[in-house]
Amino acid sequence: MKTASRFLLTLTACVMFNACSAQFIQNQVIAHRGAWKVEELPQNSIASLHRAIELGCAGTEFDVHLTKDDVLVVNHDHDFYGMDIATSTYAELLTKKHPNGESIPTAEAYLREGMKQKKTKLIYELKTSKLGKERTLYSADLSVQLVKKLGADAWVEYILFDYDGAKRVIELDPEAKVYYLNGDVAPAQAKQDGFYGLDYNLNVFKKNPHWIKEAHDLGLVVNVWTVNTEADMNSFLNQNVEFITTDQPALLLDIIGRRQNK
Repeated sequence: MKTASRFLLTLTACVMFNACSAQFIQNQVIAHRGAWKVEELPQNSIASLHRAIELGCAGTEFDVHLTKDDVLVVNHDHDFYGMDIATSTYAELLTKKHPNGESIPTAEAYLREGMKQKKTKLIYELKTSKLGKERTLYSADLSVQLVKKLGADAWVEYILFDYDGAKRVIELDPEAKVYYLNGDVAPAQAKQDGFYGLDYNLNVFKKNPHWIKEAHDLGLVVNVWTVNTEADMNSFLNQNVEFITTDQPALLLDIIGRRQNK
């Protein structure tokens, strides 16, 4: 009976995951740090998350750091308005605010907010700790634990610059969609190490133009960042990349719409 119950629970979880996954928007647009630029919203804020969802982006990227007291928080830079995140407690960080009045979000609060909808994926960039490898790996451990606790698997895809940190995420959750960011690993090696895809700067792909096809031939998904001009957007769309990370999500959505209407 216990075995049957476990099977039914697993089956139910799989059905729920697949049903949720089927509802996500299918376009190439990943909003970089949320959709912030046009309305001058704080980057990585809840407001920029909401705007990316409202625009209809396939995903919205956000950056996660670990505080001194082991709280995962969302911010791009290693400091939050002059306060070093890695050596500050979460309570200390709460003494500062974004210009729109928001406090620095915890990763948990950000994920919970993003999970209120089923259109836009949450692209979780785990930042490399400047305090060393051990803290980076611990951040990876806590991140996977958080996603599992919240049941956020269907929403979350991971991106990391730290190769060991990325492999730790894969080790902890072999089903996770994990991309490498640094641009110094060829597609074949990334595939061998269990990555779901490559997420490289546009200049990496310009210097290695064969890598996009190689990645696709290996079954890897390709994302390219940070693409902000119409010419580059069209170039990478012509190469059939799955995703484009941009500070200009509205522009990219407009270009995709125009191309589809031709």
